[in-house]
Amino acid sequence: MNTIELTVNNRAVNALVEPRTSLADLMRDRLDLTGTHLGCEHGVCGACTLLLDGVPARSCITYAVACDGADVTTIEGLDDDEIAIELRAAFTREHALQCGYCTPGMLVSARDLVRRLPEADEQQIRIGMSGNLCRCTGYVGIINAVQSVISARRARDIAPEPHAGRKSLGPVGSGHKACVSAEKAVPARPATAETAYAIAPLDIPDFTPSTILEQQFSVAHPPQKVFALFDDIAAVASCLPGASLTGVPTPQRVEGAIRVKIGPISANFNGAARVERDPATLSGRILGVGTDQRSRSSTQGEIRYRLLRIEDGAATSVELSIGYSLTGMLAQVGRSGLVRDLAARLIAEFAGNLDRRLSGATSESATRAADLNGISLIFGLLRERAATFVRRLIGRDGDRA
Repeated sequence: MNTIELTVNNRAVNALVEPRTSLADLMRDRLDLTGTHLGCEHGVCGACTLLLDGVPARSCITYAVACDGADVTTIEGLDDDEIAIELRAAFTREHALQCGYCTPGMLVSARDLVRRLPEADEQQIRIGMSGNLCRCTGYVGIINAVQSVISARRARDIAPEPHAGRKSLGPVGSGHKACVSAEKAVPARPATAETAYAIAPLDIPDFTPSTILEQQFSVAHPPQKVFALFDDIAAVASCLPGASLTGVPTPQRVEGAIRVKIGPISANFNGAARVERDPATLSGRILGVGTDQRSRSSTQGEIRYRLLRIEDGAATSVELSIGYSLTGMLAQVGRSGLVRDLAARLIAEFAGNLDRRLSGATSESATRAADLNGISLIFGLLRERAATFVRRLIGRDGDRA
């Protein structure tokens, strides 16, 4: 295993990776940057193209450890890029995409051509885009789109950059700072799913959640009292079903686990979280990462909370925003509608445990949260939906009468 340091879309990232891990797998499976697509995985189709130190590179055949110290930009990092914005508009205008699978790699390669070519020469564009394959369009719209952007920029007196980020001879990425992976290599040990897929222990990066759930509940206690309890990480963990601490918590960081069991599927996510609090606004954020060894799944999560005074300060409304991204086998069973309903029931249990803790129930039997048992939650959900269906059916029959 090797610890590497990267700058990914202008954010610092530390990651613990195996020597065989490709840059594409690191981007997709570990950092949830799934705009980098995998097609042939032989460096032929170009779907995995991203920018490595400003130069297009095939990430499926690039080892992550060889990029230690590099600056990586994926298609997500080009959202606000001027050339990428013009190219996206031109691709739409010229009907240069259909299924869209090849489009992220196409845009990265096309951006490089727009920067380098002095004029919209069709032959040069075809040569430059020849490393990006498309099974849908026939390429005519793609070539027209790139030509139109080059012509428009040159007409605005935007000069080409002859080398466009290429600072030295050698393979793409060879211009970054000296690789120090060998110095940081940890002693050899048997590979496990946890070591293979875990973010480095000290790295809890910011991320953009793929799913966000909004929830709200109230407790009959003043906001300052609730906020003080939220500072007791062990107490909060004891209120959350399935959660436990695996290390001594600090005001900024906590290490723990959460157990989930739904029928034959069980998972035990081990990880760490970064804790942020703002006493002035009675708000905070908990940002965490975790992995499950058995399913080779990993998750990133973010909980934002804000406490509001209600009933003249005698009670508190707790506003929660829960965001998460899940990769691996468990991501295949996480239907968003079911997850939202289960999350609502989970938070209801959390609110009840929190209220009992605030009311002075300090014994372990009174405050210990049960494991997150998906079967009981699902049966409860089915009962509620069945009751709703019966009420609607009775309502229709009453209307007919």
